[in-house]
Amino acid sequence: MVKLSQRRDMAQRAVSEKAVSIRLACLVFSISETCYRYQTKLSHQNAEIADWLIRLTHNHRNWSFGLYYLYLRNVKGFHWNHKCVYRIYRELGLNLRIKPRKRLVREKPQPLVVPEAINVCWSMDFMHDQLSEGRNY
Repeated sequence: MVKLSQRRDMAQRAVSEKAVSIRLACLVFSISETCYRYQTKLSHQNAEIADWLIRLTHNHRNWSFGLYYLYLRNVKGFHWNHKCVYRIYRELGLNLRIKPRKRLVREKPQPLVVPEAINVCWSMDFMHDQLSEGRNY
C-alpha cells in the first residue's frame, strides 16, 4: 500500500515532468486536489516537542507514551495535542518494545514410588465429607 504522501509526490512529478493536468494526475493517483496542493507547515513546535521527548526518554526509560504525554501536559503545562506528540514520538523511534512475559520453567514431576510389599503404602479415596454439625463444606 502506497502512503498518501508518496502518491502526492508521484502526482506532482507527473505534472512537472509529463505535462499532465493536475486534475488528471489526482484522479490517476487517487488523491484530492486539496491534498495535491497541501504544503506542510514546519514548526518550531515540533522541534521543541522532540527535544522534550528525547530528554524524558533519557531520564525515564521505563515510561510509555501515555506517561510522557501526561507529564508534559499536567506537570510542565504544555497544551499540545496528543496526536501531534504521538506522531513525533513515533518518528523519533521511541516506541518501547513490548517485552514478552517469561514463562516459568516447570520441573518434571518425580515418578510415583511403587510399594515393595503389601500394606506398605495406604491411600484414601473419599467421595463425601461433612462437618460434625452435618453441613457440607
